[in-house]
Amino acid sequence: MKFFLKYISQFKTFFIVFFAGAIFFSVTFYLYHIPVMAVIYPSVVCVVFSLLVLAVRFNSEKKRHKYLQDLKNCVPELPQNLFAQTICENDFEELLRILCANIAELNTQKDAQYADMQDYYSLWVHQVKTPITAMKLMLQNEKSASSARLQADLPRDLGRELHRIEQYVDMALTFIRLESETTDYVIKEHELDDIIKSAVRGFAGEFISRHLRLIYNECGKKIVTDAKWFSFVLEQVLSNALKYTPEGSVSIFVENDDTLCIRDTGIGINPEDLPRVFENSYTGRNGRGESYSSGIGLYLCRRICNNLNHTISIESRPNEGTTVRIGFGRRAERLE
Repeated sequence: MKFFLKYISQFKTFFIVFFAGAIFFSVTFYLYHIPVMAVIYPSVVCVVFSLLVLAVRFNSEKKRHKYLQDLKNCVPELPQNLFAQTICENDFEELLRILCANIAELNTQKDAQYADMQDYYSLWVHQVKTPITAMKLMLQNEKSASSARLQADLPRDLGRELHRIEQYVDMALTFIRLESETTDYVIKEHELDDIIKSAVRGFAGEFISRHLRLIYNECGKKIVTDAKWFSFVLEQVLSNALKYTPEGSVSIFVENDDTLCIRDTGIGINPEDLPRVFENSYTGRNGRGESYSSGIGLYLCRRICNNLNHTISIESRPNEGTTVRIGFGRRAERLE
């Protein structure tokens, strides 16, 4: 009944015009003394015909209404035909299909992001368990250790593992922030040496324990960047350099006055892996993928560098080492 009243209300203008016309013609016929039956007969025929047309349209409209109601649970998968009968209805149908296609694309993107996040955090849990387990073993061994040297090295070793945990936590936070719609970039002029020293300081224990040399001379260079985000990129690159350099050195220097280079003497990267090292979750071969390596560090570095208007590239040869180059992009003279 509710639908019937709504349907009838659509034709209120038609009914007003119809009854106004009927009254007008009735008065006209009366004034001209036309026989009543000559008026009633065609009027009844017109009314019956109109009611039949209205009933057919009502039945058709009711079916369409039910069909469209059922489609609410199927959006955005619309069928080919929505029974559009007018030009405007066709326009609305086309617009609806465009909107549904956009919704489907957004849902696909969200599903992909959610799947990536699930995969990443599954690996992240395994990653962060490694240093925690190492710290537990160190504390257990410390109780039974008779060597004064082992006891003296314990704080340094614990600090190294704690730094690894901090790195994994920072990586998770960075992953979340980059996926959000807003970020907290603060772009201004910074001393490059201050950022480098701050990043290297956290790896001091690892350099010592691995017996690796750090080759670095102050450059006296100022760059325009966000210190926090740039530090994250630098720490990720240093972490990879230390992780995959069993012996030798890590060098940090400025090239051509606008590019920071981090060069190691590690195991290098296979040529077939090199074009894909910045892809999300790509770990590669030749020893660069660990058991629970997430393959997301360099992916985050590239995204951050793009957001900071910096460039990042990698040059590497197996068993010879790797050089990561970070182009500053933003010049100090461009700071307003």
